[in-house]
Amino acid sequence: MAIQKNKIYRAEIVDYTAEGSGVARIEGMAVFVPNTAVGDQCDIRIVKVKKRMAFGRLDRVIIPSRDRIEPACPVAGKCGGCCYQHISYEAELRAKFKKVDDALSHLGGTPGILDGITGADETTHYRNKAQYPVGKDKDGKIITGFYAGRTHSIIPNQDCLLGAEINETILEKVIAYMEENHVTPYDETTGRGLVRHVLIRCGYQTGEIMVCLIVNGRKLPAAEKLTDSLREIPGMTSISLNVNTKRNNVILGEEVINLWGQAFITDAIGEVKYQISPLSFYQVNPVQTKRLYETALEYAGLTGRETVWDLYCGIGTISLFLAQQAKKVYGVEIVPQAIKDARRNAELNRMENVE
Repeated sequence: MAIQKNKIYRAEIVDYTAEGSGVARIEGMAVFVPNTAVGDQCDIRIVKVKKRMAFGRLDRVIIPSRDRIEPACPVAGKCGGCCYQHISYEAELRAKFKKVDDALSHLGGTPGILDGITGADETTHYRNKAQYPVGKDKDGKIITGFYAGRTHSIIPNQDCLLGAEINETILEKVIAYMEENHVTPYDETTGRGLVRHVLIRCGYQTGEIMVCLIVNGRKLPAAEKLTDSLREIPGMTSISLNVNTKRNNVILGEEVINLWGQAFITDAIGEVKYQISPLSFYQVNPVQTKRLYETALEYAGLTGRETVWDLYCGIGTISLFLAQQAKKVYGVEIVPQAIKDARRNAELNRMENVE
């Protein structure tokens, strides 16, 4: 019997998709259901049916999975930023291990080569970067937060549990400045309005803070009032605008206009320092990044005689980390600004064996 849209089925969640949705088997078809946990026995309402798969919405949990927990975040399930808030961290690690193991086994033909997964000691307030869209609610009040899953509807949330704790204070100051100076948020439907996103970066090792407003223009009214307010925050190092006047879904434009302070912040992974601009790619979890790079360095077994190629090198984070033990490292990247940053980072660390 074919599965039917809008009908409710009772089923058990048996797996996760790569995006973190639960997977149930109904009438021989895979059904993907967000906010469910492996082991959940639940009622699922079918919202979309395709030829080989279907998509459902959790209607009711009948018997909860032993992995299910109460989310710490008040907007979990609504916000599209997290998909594992409703399961324990141990269950999340098992799911992620299985995802990689399945890919290596079924797609790569190399089963059984993983020897474990290294979890994080801190699972909250660990991200050194956050990008918050800015808009208005139905009452016309300026809000910021994150998009709901698969939409551009903003779920208000200034206190994300993954971002740095200082982000909430920064967002409060930005919104207060906008309200007091009648600065409008960008409206995707009309292409009007000024402030599109707020980008915040925090140096985990240095404590330096960057705030960059992505704007639909090149100027900010009464900009000194915003910079004066943000400069009250300890560690504030860089305040800038990023120009994006295009009507698309890309967050950042190519031009950055500095309003106050440096054009970058500095952070470190181990002994290697990096200068990070608003356009730089930099790993968002610094503690786990250090563990990852140290593991890669250990596995590489460098003796000081090797030539290493780092493809898609970005600002040189891995290149410079490996250069500590390699004879020569070449970094390859298509983005000119990233290569410029990488060269500057090599100079910062006085490393002459990278190119």
